[in-house]
Amino acid sequence: MIKIVLLVIFYFAFPVVIIFLCKKWYFLQKMGAIVLAYGFGLLIGSTGILPQGSDGYKLALQGKASLPKAEVESLISQGKATENDFFVNQIATVQDIIPSVVVPLAFPLLLFSLNLKRWLRYAKKGFISVLLALVAGLVMVSAGFFIWKDSIPESWKLAGMFEGIYAGGTPNFVAIKMALNVDANLFVIVSTYDMIVGAFLILFFITIAPRLFRLILPPFKESEGISGDDAEILSQTENLEDYSGMFKKGVFLPLIGALGISVLIFAFSGGLALILRKLPMMVVVILSITSIGLLLSLSKYINRIEKTFQLGMYLILVFSLTVASMANIRIMFGVGMLNLILFITWCYFGSLVLHIILAKIFRIDADNFLITSAAFIFSPPFVPLVANALKNKDVIVTGITGGIIGYIVGNYLGVALAYFLKGF
Repeated sequence: MIKIVLLVIFYFAFPVVIIFLCKKWYFLQKMGAIVLAYGFGLLIGSTGILPQGSDGYKLALQGKASLPKAEVESLISQGKATENDFFVNQIATVQDIIPSVVVPLAFPLLLFSLNLKRWLRYAKKGFISVLLALVAGLVMVSAGFFIWKDSIPESWKLAGMFEGIYAGGTPNFVAIKMALNVDANLFVIVSTYDMIVGAFLILFFITIAPRLFRLILPPFKESEGISGDDAEILSQTENLEDYSGMFKKGVFLPLIGALGISVLIFAFSGGLALILRKLPMMVVVILSITSIGLLLSLSKYINRIEKTFQLGMYLILVFSLTVASMANIRIMFGVGMLNLILFITWCYFGSLVLHIILAKIFRIDADNFLITSAAFIFSPPFVPLVANALKNKDVIVTGITGGIIGYIVGNYLGVALAYFLKGF
């Protein structure tokens, strides 16, 4: 029991170390805390630090994350499992419970700090480009599903997850994983390949893309510069990855209150899922917490609580570390690697190509096209980086607004697309 308690403490405490490392070393900060969480988790899962179950135990699992205590004891008494399998099963139970808890708690926290009225007010600046990006993502992810549906596992679920990550980002990717009950090994495989392909894409965005797209699309029309409200939005976005000050007096207690509200939302959503028994439970929970989180963000009291976004991202780090530790690199690179990479590459670059074709038709300027594409693919924190490559700060707020809209709609679009494609 002590070992299990220590494992739980590790999963919740080690992300603090990751945040510290990112703050201390610039190159780790550029890699990102989530990438490091996946990396450390894979190291734990692939090096044998955590014990592996016997063949009999693995056979009895039949795709389940863990077994009931009585069933494990029965297997041991019949000689079909070993005493060590009891401990292995306890670990698997912890690894299954933590993601099921932290993601539903994280997502409302991520949404509480959004100033929805302000974002929607600014949405008109790049609304057409944002809408075209959504259309491009839906079309190309769906096309990718039909091309590779017979050659990659759970292709309809992957399509839903990639619509979520393309529209919103990692939080949506994680939430849709929970909603669709995606296998942990498959999720980590896809996440790893996504990071590899995404690294090449962000390099393209900050080097060749500005010059290339300015040759294809109309030039950007300069505005009067960044207003005071614009500057405030930019400042808020640049601080999204700043975890300092969370334990300060005046911040910590309201933050605990926000976490308590998130717990109540989770409990209500769970109760709603029990009432709507005919619908998949986690789908109801994820969409319910998204909707309630958005509604509560309209409350000035809740919206002004500091560091709610950071606390939500901290819980996403806990999720990333836990889920990655369930995977094994040796298994990862033996399951349809090429087809998965092709599917992911198609989703990203295919969506980008279709988006530029639509932007050409609707005469979207090059800078607004690129900044909204970056916001959708990489989420708001990457917008200033791409704006710097464009040497154009006027498009930052438009990009951030597009990314925030992606956060909002990502879960709905991802889940809806997945269940639509499931019928094919």
